[in-house]
This record gives sequence, C-alpha cells and structure tokens, in this order.
Amino acid sequence: MTTSRLYKKTLLAVAVSSLTFASQQAAAAGFQLNAQSATGLGRAFAGDAVIADNASVMARNAAAMTLFDSHQFSGGLNVISTDIKVTDVKAGGIPIDDASNGSNSPVPNIYYIHRINDKFAVGAGIYSNFGTKNKFDDSFGSFNSPGGPIHTGASALGGNTEIQSINYTLNVAYRINEQWSVGGGLDIVQGSGKLERTATVTLDPTDPANTTGSTNLVDIDASGVGFGFNLGTVFELNDNNRFGLAYHKQPEIEATGDFSGVAGSQYQNLYLPLPDMVEFSGFHKIQDSKFAVHYSVQWIGWSVFDKLEGDVPGAGRQIIGSPYEWKDGWHYALGGTYYLNDSWTLRAGYMYDTAAQDQITSISVPDSDRQWLSAGFGYNFKKHHNVDFGFTYLMGKDVSVVDGGGILTATTRADAILAGIQYSYSF
Repeated sequence: MTTSRLYKKTLLAVAVSSLTFASQQAAAAGFQLNAQSATGLGRAFAGDAVIADNASVMARNAAAMTLFDSHQFSGGLNVISTDIKVTDVKAGGIPIDDASNGSNSPVPNIYYIHRINDKFAVGAGIYSNFGTKNKFDDSFGSFNSPGGPIHTGASALGGNTEIQSINYTLNVAYRINEQWSVGGGLDIVQGSGKLERTATVTLDPTDPANTTGSTNLVDIDASGVGFGFNLGTVFELNDNNRFGLAYHKQPEIEATGDFSGVAGSQYQNLYLPLPDMVEFSGFHKIQDSKFAVHYSVQWIGWSVFDKLEGDVPGAGRQIIGSPYEWKDGWHYALGGTYYLNDSWTLRAGYMYDTAAQDQITSISVPDSDRQWLSAGFGYNFKKHHNVDFGFTYLMGKDVSVVDGGGILTATTRADAILAGIQYSYSF
C-alpha cells in the first residue's frame, strides 16, 4: 500500500478513535479532580470523609455533617496548573517534534450546613469531581524538510480537549446515638466538553508541496445532566478516634449539543458513564498531644468504561469504536495535622493514586500512577472565622503510548501543581 493511500485510509479511523476516547475523557479523562477544598488539599485529602474541619466535608461524606455543633459555611478556590510533555513522538514511523502543553484551571467550591437540632443537619454544596484541559499547538504532527513542512496526520490525535463537570449536592444527616451517624443525598452532575480535531496530511512525503488542505475531523461542543446519590456513615469511638465510610453513585450523562466534522457528524448524542466511588477514612488524635494522624482509602469504578455508546440516526444506540477495558482505580492517602495553638493549624499529607488506563492509552489526556506531596495551614481569626491554604505537587510517570490504532507512538508524562484557599465561617 502506498503512503498516500495509507494516510487516507487511516484518517477516518484516527478521527473516530479520537472522538471515542475523548468522549471517555469527557467522563473523567482518566483524571479525577481531587479539588473539593483547599483544606483537604493541604493534607492530600487524607481522612477527608471524617475529619470535618468545615462544611466541605459533605463532598466526601454527608454523615459527617452531624459532627458540627453550629451552622457552617465554607467556600474556596483551587487552581490546577498542569505540565504535560509528549516526547519520543513518531507518526507512521516518522519522528516528529516533541510537544509540551500546560494550562491553569480554577476549580471553585461552596458549601453550607444548617444544624436543625442535636440529631438532624441538612446541607447543600457545589463542587467538581472530574475535569481536564489539554490543547496541542496547530503545528503538532509536522516536521520541516528542505522542501517545506511535511504533515504526518498526527494532528488528528492532538487538537483541543476541554472537559468540565459541576456537582450540585443536597444532603441530610441524622445522629442515631453518641457513636453512630448516617447521611446521604442527591447529586446532580452537569458535564460539558469541547473536542476539536483538525488534520493536514502530506499525501506523498517525498514531495512536501503535495498536501491536502485542512480537514475538520471532529468539532463537538456538548453538555448533559445526570442524577446520582450518596450514602455515608460515621462511627465515633471516642472524642479522639472516629471512622467514616461513604459511597457515591455516579450517573450516566447523556450529552447533546453540536456535532460536526468527518467523524463527529454521524452522532446525535453520546452516553457518558461516570465511575462510582467508595471511601473509607480514619482520624486519630494522640491523647494529650497536639498531633493527629489520618488516612483514606478510596476505590473508583473506572471499569465502567468497557465501552462508549452514541445515537446514530436510523441505527439507534451504537457502540463507538472498540472496547477500552479500563481498570478500577485506588487512592491511598496518609496525613498528619498539628494543632499549634488556638489560631494556627499545620497540615501535611501523601497520596498514591493509581491510573485508570490499562492497555488503551492516548496523548490527548495522558494518564499514569501519581504521587501527591501536600502541605497546608489554617488560621483561625475573630473566633468564628477561618482561612485555610493548601499546596500539592503531583508527580506522574513516563508512559509509553500507542495511539490511533498504532499510527502514533510516544512517551507521555503529566505533572501538576495545585494550590488553594478556603474561607469558613461558623455561626
């Protein structure tokens, strides 16, 4: 088969592969946002389903709302600064330039807990669990030659991928007795995403002037809403030791919007399943000391992505592309808190976070096992006011990627810095 015919044949397959994979990226991108509060960020979210520093605890465990003896308000902003590197890139066996992408994404949150009495509390919050952003330069996938630039078709696998999700939660908690509390609520998840893939292909690499024009492969701007729920419990052994367990049932989102391009126009909507989550946390303050240790283990059901489906006019709901065989993920977090005095609290934590991708990999949103190194502090002023700061350095791993049905090979790595501020008020 000639090079010209090879590129022509594979372009549509690449576009469909990009559409399918990025639609999965719209669900979580193999990248879960742990950014529910700056308070939790400062300890790598270790113990966050039971510590209950402020109202943000409802994002992890609604039952912990009973741990407060007053009304609680909390709001904050985390900023995620990503550093994505794509190196050792080859397209069709031809080496091309490395790519380096970065973005700064704000992730706000706001929560309120209303204490009805000694037994009941209700709460509402807005935050995010999933999201990603990765944009390649328009020149990605080409290299210069004496006769001019040669285009390899790899740009069909780069382009622009932007995913956002917003979780609106309404919760209620009930204290059964001095040791046990239960809680739960409704989660309304709004997801939106943009996907752009454009390719310029050299039909004959021996003649750089012999190129096609740009081809709009995929241009999608879609959004949807799904309904889930959460359940949780807290067990207080005593004032210094307690445990929390929470389950979050995530919905399948039906995304509708504008679908165009060679591969995108055949679909009317996409069905995006989100992964369920289960988290166990513990908190232990050492007797007669100012130090506490806390930890969390979280399971994320990424294996829900065994396939992706979309509606095709005249054909109904169809499987898009090939199975993905994602694997379930885990978070293991350990942290410590030092209560310096009535005004200052110091925090630190470590998390090991496993990848969702298994055999199927992509350059559009790189994924790998990650390590979190976190630190933070809180300052309590005017008795009922508190401000917290959190910082995390997230380290990814080098991953060998085969994308587009073998058209492109590369090594990817995604690191990030997260920083946040949280203001809380009790009354």
